[in-house]
Amino acid sequence: MLTACRQPRVILWAAVSVVALAFLIALEIAARHYGVRGPISNQVREVIFAPKSGPLLYASMALMMVVLTWRERFIAFGFAVGIDVVFALVRWIFDAKMMFGNGALWVLLAYGVIAITRRSGRERVLLLKGVGLGLLLVAGRKTGDAWLLITWKTRPTVLDQYVATADHALGSPSWLVGRLVEASGTVGYHVLDYVYAQLAVAAVVVALYQLRHVAVDRRFPTHHLVRTFLVIGLLGPGIYMIYPVVGPIFAYGADGGQYAVANLWPDTLTPVGVPQSMPFDDITPRNCMPSLHTAWATAIFIHSRNSSRFLRYAGTFWLLATLGATLGFGYHYGADIVAGVVFAVTIEAGLRTIDHDWDRSGIRFVAYGTAIFTAMLLSYRFLSVEMADYAWAFGPLLILAMVSVVYGYLRLTKRWEPKTVPVRKSEPESETEPQPQPQPELI
Repeated sequence: MLTACRQPRVILWAAVSVVALAFLIALEIAARHYGVRGPISNQVREVIFAPKSGPLLYASMALMMVVLTWRERFIAFGFAVGIDVVFALVRWIFDAKMMFGNGALWVLLAYGVIAITRRSGRERVLLLKGVGLGLLLVAGRKTGDAWLLITWKTRPTVLDQYVATADHALGSPSWLVGRLVEASGTVGYHVLDYVYAQLAVAAVVVALYQLRHVAVDRRFPTHHLVRTFLVIGLLGPGIYMIYPVVGPIFAYGADGGQYAVANLWPDTLTPVGVPQSMPFDDITPRNCMPSLHTAWATAIFIHSRNSSRFLRYAGTFWLLATLGATLGFGYHYGADIVAGVVFAVTIEAGLRTIDHDWDRSGIRFVAYGTAIFTAMLLSYRFLSVEMADYAWAFGPLLILAMVSVVYGYLRLTKRWEPKTVPVRKSEPESETEPQPQPQPELI
């Protein structure tokens, strides 16, 4: 019976793996068509050349090490650091670009070889899952980079004027937060910039807490943060192709150069006029709708709720700081943020629905979240002027729609929580035996 239940799940994930590999190959071909390296060749190149992100590679190695013993972890980390020291010396001698991380990638690949050649049975499968998890995180980053390249090469016009107009319903929060970030000075800027850039590392910290028992239990939990993180990164850029937006700092700020409507961000609000598609350059990513940084930070927040107190506080801080960075740096409109929250919660519910054998209530909720997300995108595009003119109605309606998705998710997951039956306490027995009653004396 157990084997029969597992077989559909195995077939499903095998099919997902095949589709993911085909997707990577397609992205590689598309990138080569535009004269640049794709995700596969970029990853292979980092075996020797300086990586783009050393912290990400070490975070990926840390994910793989959840399947190892403590002794094996220390050995793996030592080898990674030693290899990086050798690479650093060679690069210093030849005055090449300095960046660490090659050692972590070498250790990841080495354990893949060890799993195939030195392990067998369940131990081989477990180690391959660990290596695959680490490599998937790196591949997700490379895939996102390739997607962004394709967006700016294939979408010459952007829809920023529509989103900026619709954003009046929310009070144009990017303009407000942008001025607050400017007022915070260099300290506030650098803190938000670090949070924004190291979002994947924060996700790995939460994931490591969730996977901390894998080495003992010899199996992975049914659901963890890395799955949600990867699915968000896989589906989100596809929406960029449908809804290309560059963000206020480019469309309405100095960074947009000659393509910007005017240099308005963050000092002057955009006027409400007749929005239209606008041509833009071929180097700026169209990566605003929805805000994937918000979606990822939302996923971190959700998964940190059942963690330690420190991680719960850290997850809350990371979500708030990410919202501040995405808006305060002019990378996103408020409308992107709202859509990003709905996007993340819907994907999280979908993955958990699969784990609960395609529960009908979960399927209905995913359909509801998808409908809300679609309605938001359509309203930004076709009702933007009306949203700006009747901000008193559309602003609360947008927030209410987002809150309804969050509330629905909370109700859904509460239904899936295991029911606990209170144990009826029995009355304590008396510690002393009852004393016999004295008998009357016979006279």
